[in-house]
Amino acid sequence: MDKPVVTVICITCNHAPYIRDALEGIVCQRTDFPMEVIVHDDASTDGTADVVRDYAARYPELIRPVFQEENQYSRGVQIIPVFCFPLVRGRYVALCEGDDRWTDPSKLQRQVEALERHPEVDICAHCTRRTRNGRTEGFIAPRLRDGVIPVAEAVKVLPLATASILVRAENYLKVSPMREIHFNDYALQLQAAERGGVLYLSACMAEYRRQTPGSWTATHRGTKRLEARREERRQLKAFDAWTDGKYHAAVRWRIRKTRSSDLIARHRYAALLSPRWLLLMLQRLGRKLLQYIRNFYCMLRWKSM
Repeated sequence: MDKPVVTVICITCNHAPYIRDALEGIVCQRTDFPMEVIVHDDASTDGTADVVRDYAARYPELIRPVFQEENQYSRGVQIIPVFCFPLVRGRYVALCEGDDRWTDPSKLQRQVEALERHPEVDICAHCTRRTRNGRTEGFIAPRLRDGVIPVAEAVKVLPLATASILVRAENYLKVSPMREIHFNDYALQLQAAERGGVLYLSACMAEYRRQTPGSWTATHRGTKRLEARREERRQLKAFDAWTDGKYHAAVRWRIRKTRSSDLIARHRYAALLSPRWLLLMLQRLGRKLLQYIRNFYCMLRWKSM
């Protein structure tokens, strides 16, 4: 097979109700370039691995499966750098976790063409439908038109949906200080946005399922959400140092936003009306209203998807 242009990475574990949708959305991509799919199954016990084996047998030139006999995540192993990095051969890397799915067969073609037109940008993302139990909750859509989201604004709106991400491989394989703190999608997106912002496509081409068993949204509640925001602040401070303070105002705004979320979680609403926080809360309210408007627009535009 020719060297792939895109390497798709699909991380899965106990996604039996969803993995077939995820893989079908990947293999149905229509491209004029070769691609490869790395599917890493982390010792699933619910039949997920059987579905992966079935697709690997049906598409042997496309899918490269990795099966673990013992769950690596529970052992504290960083799955992507340890098991996936060495397998990447494409110029670009696309992501789709086992409980999400791509809904447009032209997704990869459109994203590759977009990044080819913008060599100054390392990452491309697009509008994504957010669902829960099969029902649409909203859309992850930071804007309504195609275009580049500047770095400072990207700091404020990231992360975007994992299933919407396409990154240049040389950036994806880099380990920045943010990833050293936590090797997660947020760190990757900050890292990839640093050079030229985020190239955004307004077409809705994926579905992000919330609250699936074992997912981040299902497991990170209460004190875990507080811990996640503390970690995010450490990553933002690392990004600030990594970029020599070039985007310090945006970083400071985002850090304060996370601290205001902590106050909300602790029901300290009176504090948010103080002069220290009032302007920020008004800004957050304005952004929330814009988000509702974008959701309404996307709901009308992508109703039949």
